[in-house]
Amino acid sequence: MSFMFNPLPYDDMEAINYLPSKVNICANFDKKDDMNRLITDFFADDKNRSLVIDGYIGADFESFLEKVNDKNIQVIAIGKVFKSTNQIEKLIGEYLPNNLEDDPSLIFGKLCKGSFEDFIDTSKLEEMLECLEKQQQKTILYGHGSAIKRIRNVVDGVIYIDVTPKEAVLRAGEGAYRNIGDVKIRSFNEMMRRYYYIDVEIMMKLRKELIQDKVIDYYVLNNKPAEFLILKKIDLYTIFNELAKQPFRTKPIYLEGIWGGEYIRKIRNIPKEIAPKIAWIFEFIPLEASIAVEVNHTYLDIPFYTFLNAKDKEIMGASITERFDGNFPIRFNYDDTWHSNGNMSIQVHPDKIFAKENYNEVGGQDEAYYVVNAGHHAKIYSGFKKDAKEFIELCKQAQKDGKDIDYEDYVYSVSSYPGRQVMIPAKTIHASGRNQFVLELGSFTVGAYTYKMYDYNRRESDGSLRPIHLKNAASVLAFERDGDWVHENTAIEPILLTSTSDYQEYLIGKTDLMYYQTHQIDLVTHGVYEASNENQFSVISIVDGEAVVIRSKENKELCYEANYLDVVTIPANINEYVIEAKGYQPVVIHKTILCKEGDN
Repeated sequence: MSFMFNPLPYDDMEAINYLPSKVNICANFDKKDDMNRLITDFFADDKNRSLVIDGYIGADFESFLEKVNDKNIQVIAIGKVFKSTNQIEKLIGEYLPNNLEDDPSLIFGKLCKGSFEDFIDTSKLEEMLECLEKQQQKTILYGHGSAIKRIRNVVDGVIYIDVTPKEAVLRAGEGAYRNIGDVKIRSFNEMMRRYYYIDVEIMMKLRKELIQDKVIDYYVLNNKPAEFLILKKIDLYTIFNELAKQPFRTKPIYLEGIWGGEYIRKIRNIPKEIAPKIAWIFEFIPLEASIAVEVNHTYLDIPFYTFLNAKDKEIMGASITERFDGNFPIRFNYDDTWHSNGNMSIQVHPDKIFAKENYNEVGGQDEAYYVVNAGHHAKIYSGFKKDAKEFIELCKQAQKDGKDIDYEDYVYSVSSYPGRQVMIPAKTIHASGRNQFVLELGSFTVGAYTYKMYDYNRRESDGSLRPIHLKNAASVLAFERDGDWVHENTAIEPILLTSTSDYQEYLIGKTDLMYYQTHQIDLVTHGVYEASNENQFSVISIVDGEAVVIRSKENKELCYEANYLDVVTIPANINEYVIEAKGYQPVVIHKTILCKEGDN
């Protein structure tokens, strides 16, 4: 799963990355005097006549501009040169098909291949730029898309207001955002579908361009309404340079769900009033994540992809960056059904061919389940036990009459226990059962394409049955994958790789159908594990025990102190690394690495 429509408004302040004290930056907060000084100083230079203020989804342009009170500066909204609503709707129509048979809730779409330039009326833009050139007046041009190349080539400065993905979604849910070029008030689901398949794609392309070309003069974080933190370009890239040298952790995001449990809430002391049951923990969903940094007693919460766009080769390695076009290729979340009353839905995900043809994705949606903890009768469902086509027909009937299916007669399952790893290549029927806490890994897709086949006749708040997607499921299912196939290919017995007095390392998950593999490292109390990144990254999850220190072997100051359930990335910048068990307990570590190209 990737999209987060309803994140809980809870800010986990434990996931902080500390930069060395030698790193000095100058950060200005949103005092009106500071804001005015920034603008005044910029226009005090006689060479500077124009400034653009662009930003990510949810950027509070109006509050930012309210702090500028120089009446000699004209302020123009980029929306004045956008195409009409009808033109834009025609432009994006192909990406948002209205197919209720395949997609009853209209949650799927095609990733937009265009750019901001497609939304702008070229003649209007050229007329505006010509007028500005003639007027020679101090001008601020603002809004989403105002920093496109045609504009920034003729202006004198660029400010970019960034917002974390979680905060952007929360603002959209509060009605503080409208889709690019849109003037209509839309339902939340309609707006969010366009938000993800159109707006996020367009805005991330532009932000990546601005970050990689280093054309942002002032970078502004706006993660609280009407509050701003301003960094100069040199300070922003100083932070990125230093952060990419050390192991790091992104901030978790918590979401409710009908089958949610209470394991993470108790472990991390999340107040019950936030949510009595939490279903998903987006521990490291790269496209949705942010990374919190503390430097010089200043707290910064930066979208992870802003950081990744600046330091992709240092984080992932040159070959991985090229292989995945600069995208971080794996996501990590926890599924919590601990002491819940139900399973996750029985479902399947599309392969590369289907996802590319139907959604413009670059790959299929593979997953893996690693059981962190399990209660009584917990199971992982994967593969068929008997006639798959008969099961599909029963699912169709259940959606009509609401009668329960004895799904365990049709869907194969394995018992869950801590350390159980099940790989789930695209096209495999699967579900995570109740009463367990699972680390879920996933391959890179921008969207979330879960085709539900059976959801136990659970109902929405309005009483209607939750939607299923049997037509798409039947189109992608590998009907031949049964229990024997699961044990031979995706739920393998651990293979011992290395044994020392400090640790044992096992291969626990690998299949030719997926491009990453997983290891388990059993580390004795105070034990030390050493390994090499081999010019790529590793992702470490602490799945049992108290705490560890993860550090560069060459420079022990480049480290992260991780606790139980933390997910930490060791960037390619670090070649040799060390993990040392802390506290009074042994530690179990889950490690994820990419298979070498051609090995999968």
